[in-house]
Amino acid sequence: MAKNTSLYFRIVEGRSLPVKDVSGTSDPYCIVKVDNEVVARTATVWKNLNPFWGEEYTLHLPTGFHSLSFYEVQGEIHFGLELLRDAKGIGLRCHFIEARDLAPRDISGTSDPFARILFNNHSAETSIIKKTRYPHWGETLELELETEELSEGGTVTVEVWDWDMVGKNDFLGKVEIPFACLHKTPLVQGWFRLMPLGNNEDDAGGKLGALRLKVRLVEDHILPSMYYQPLIDLLVQSVISPDGSPLTMLEEVTTVESRQDVAMTLVKIYLGRGLVVPFLDYLNTREVNHTLDPNTLFRSNSLASKAMEQFMKAVGMLYLHEVLKPIINRIFEEKKYIELDPCKIDLNRTRRISFKGAVSEAEVRESSVEMLQGYLSNIVESIIGSVTQCPPVMRVAFKQLHKRVEEQFPESENEDVKYLAISGFFFLRFLAPAILTPKLFHLRDQHADTRTSRTLLLLAKAVQSVGNLGLQLGHGKELWMEPLHPIILYSVASVKDFLDKLIDIDSETKCEVPQRAVFLPSVTVKEGYLQKHKAESPQLLSRFSFKKRYFWLSSETLSYAKTPDPWQVRSSIPIQCVCAVERVDENAFQQQHVLQVVTQDNDGQMHTIYTQCKNVNELNQWLSAIRKASIYNRRMLPSFHPGVYRSGKWTCCLQADRATSGCSRTHSAVTLGDWSDPLDPDAETQTIYKQLLQGRDKLRSLLKHRQAAAVRLLGVVLDLEQAHATFQRQERVEAGSLILTP
Repeated sequence: MAKNTSLYFRIVEGRSLPVKDVSGTSDPYCIVKVDNEVVARTATVWKNLNPFWGEEYTLHLPTGFHSLSFYEVQGEIHFGLELLRDAKGIGLRCHFIEARDLAPRDISGTSDPFARILFNNHSAETSIIKKTRYPHWGETLELELETEELSEGGTVTVEVWDWDMVGKNDFLGKVEIPFACLHKTPLVQGWFRLMPLGNNEDDAGGKLGALRLKVRLVEDHILPSMYYQPLIDLLVQSVISPDGSPLTMLEEVTTVESRQDVAMTLVKIYLGRGLVVPFLDYLNTREVNHTLDPNTLFRSNSLASKAMEQFMKAVGMLYLHEVLKPIINRIFEEKKYIELDPCKIDLNRTRRISFKGAVSEAEVRESSVEMLQGYLSNIVESIIGSVTQCPPVMRVAFKQLHKRVEEQFPESENEDVKYLAISGFFFLRFLAPAILTPKLFHLRDQHADTRTSRTLLLLAKAVQSVGNLGLQLGHGKELWMEPLHPIILYSVASVKDFLDKLIDIDSETKCEVPQRAVFLPSVTVKEGYLQKHKAESPQLLSRFSFKKRYFWLSSETLSYAKTPDPWQVRSSIPIQCVCAVERVDENAFQQQHVLQVVTQDNDGQMHTIYTQCKNVNELNQWLSAIRKASIYNRRMLPSFHPGVYRSGKWTCCLQADRATSGCSRTHSAVTLGDWSDPLDPDAETQTIYKQLLQGRDKLRSLLKHRQAAAVRLLGVVLDLEQAHATFQRQERVEAGSLILTP
């Protein structure tokens, strides 16, 4: 039985953050670490002490991870502490071995660390190791103690500091060992996590501010596949036969809060089975048939609505990027001041950005309307010209939805309902949110500044109106949007024509499983330009040692060439040879965002390829993608060197032996969860089982009305519960046997 640990967190906002700039503001962002590795970084919110991020992440974590931190003191130290008692006297001996992952405190991105041991009024210090975050001391220090100190108790403290030639030394962290422990165990030795100097707000003068988070940790024990097959069979049967009761009951026993997770999991399961269109058709038909007023169609957060949202993200994100990214990039680059609301027009701001002197409110509105019309026209033109780019599976799903709505509301007065059903998902729940917050859809690496954010909000409102086919124009409170009404109404006819063409596809069309939804051997799951280190020329200056190359990643190979052209000769690295995928310390090449892929060939020789990404988000995406592809490799390394071997030593730990074991633990099992995740049928089915297990009391109440289907579903749930209990008992017995074995 395997263990699966997932962590979901949402970084919501900060409040009353400390001032860091001379302007009296800050440019805050949040870094998230698992066991001292940066796994996520929010966008920067410029010049703001109360930033709103609203960014969500899902992490798949290795068994036995130690800590999740939203940036604090980092690093670990390896030492041995021993209490000495002999004829010469009493003393404390501390063997300082090494430290790793220390915080960078110098402008070079490194530190000059030394360690110190303190007990009562005694102290001693190691030598200083220059320019490293991975010092190797190999020094033994001793403190002479008085006999009476043995009974005084107290704490032995080990501290790590960054030495500075000018000014005060910088604190890097500490470890505290109760002296009483040395009476019980004369030798304490191992790796210890460095802790902050203090643990409360008073240590920073009460000026740390606050961070609002939502965090959920889920630990699952995954059974062998055979145990989930009965539940899979029921889910499959629900959509290929008229009796969809098991799927219906699943919706009834899930909570509103869990519905999005359930929808995402079901979409992935049915995508993997090639049944996602029948699945969506079943849910949508049920939703349509239970809706009496067409104005309320798909307005609730039902399983059908959530499933369509997750489906579009799973299969349509690349399409979304093709349609929107050019115009979004243009809006970010131009940074125009645009405002229609007379209550929000700031004439002082227009003076700062205009070379013509002061402008009037009317001139601002006229200019804003013209620019918004231009942007909106570009967006609509890009959308209506994208029929052939839209994934066929999306088109077939929309065609089925169009058919069900037309059957339920055939009256002439409801002619637009079949269009609104599609555009409600396509425009209102897919395109408009991406325009409003492009960072959350990976369209941009950073959140928009205040001016650009306002432009995006106005455009998102306009796109929503287009998606509503202009039916709500003039009925809202924002009458200042009226100047855009003509272009919105003009776009409606084009949008209807686009929707007609979108669903003009054979329902029997073979819909290939989307590349990023399921990990297939021959499918490219990630590609793009990276800077590759020219390892054969180690004497080159750092800025000349990287060459631009185009990379492709599949579950079989990581390959690269000078350009993406098909005639280019590719160099390939077999994924099965990958041993580690890790970040590289910044001081190694004096470059940021460098990752390394360590491989081992058939002769046992180790090789490393270094590549540089353009930013930390791209770095995390490549790290995660390669780790997902190699996560089941048998030869994964337990440790790695975050530096490079140069001038006869490792830049991280300064060891001279090139073949020496790595000085930092690998993080190869830490991956980002997103729409590109490979399908894990057992883990997905386990999620559905847990939802059914939590709702089994309600499931029992359904026995009276749908006895046969409810009995089958409840029986499958109880069988899985029994299987989990059996495996957990076996694990406890095996663990007990290991403890008792000498």
